[in-house]
Amino acid sequence: MKGIIGKKIGMTSIFSQDGKQTACTIIEAGPCIVTQVKTTETDGYNAIQLAYGDKNEKHTIAAEKNHFAKANTAAKKFVKEFRNYFTEKNLGDAITVDIFAEGEKVDVVGTTKGKGFQGVVKRHGFSGVGEQSHGQHDRQRAPGSIGNSSDASRVFKGMRMAGRMGNDRVKVKSLKILKVFPDKNYILVNGSVPGHNGAIVYIQK
Repeated sequence: MKGIIGKKIGMTSIFSQDGKQTACTIIEAGPCIVTQVKTTETDGYNAIQLAYGDKNEKHTIAAEKNHFAKANTAAKKFVKEFRNYFTEKNLGDAITVDIFAEGEKVDVVGTTKGKGFQGVVKRHGFSGVGEQSHGQHDRQRAPGSIGNSSDASRVFKGMRMAGRMGNDRVKVKSLKILKVFPDKNYILVNGSVPGHNGAIVYIQK
């Protein structure tokens, strides 16, 4: 597996040689520091732990300071483990966007925007009960009937109703890498990725 931690910068579009426009997302990926190396002998599986984003020292507990000191790096905000990494890495090594190339397909994992508590029209695309007529009062966005008659006498699990919307962990698969800018640590992937601008995402293959 290849993998790196990054931050969503925003969206833009680029043009190909034949004039075709492609929407893409800019991700600032890395540099990430290897802060732990796990092996089958010591931990039961092979993995490396990557850390990204500097953290204020006064907000860092002693255990974290000692953990990052072993890798000769400052305290980091975000830590992610990648199993069976594609190449051997040592403690303190830096991972940059150079591990990816243009044209590769990658998966991007992120957390979607939180929408809070929403009704059925916004959350599930319901049409509402109908027009306000025949004495109906504020029924345009109501869910309508949700249960059976006396046979079931209950509401079945999984019924689409109002509730919390968004703030879900989502993986978008097979996004093509359009461009890599090693000097700026930028990766351009086609399409959109979950999360707001500035959200942390994981790029893996």
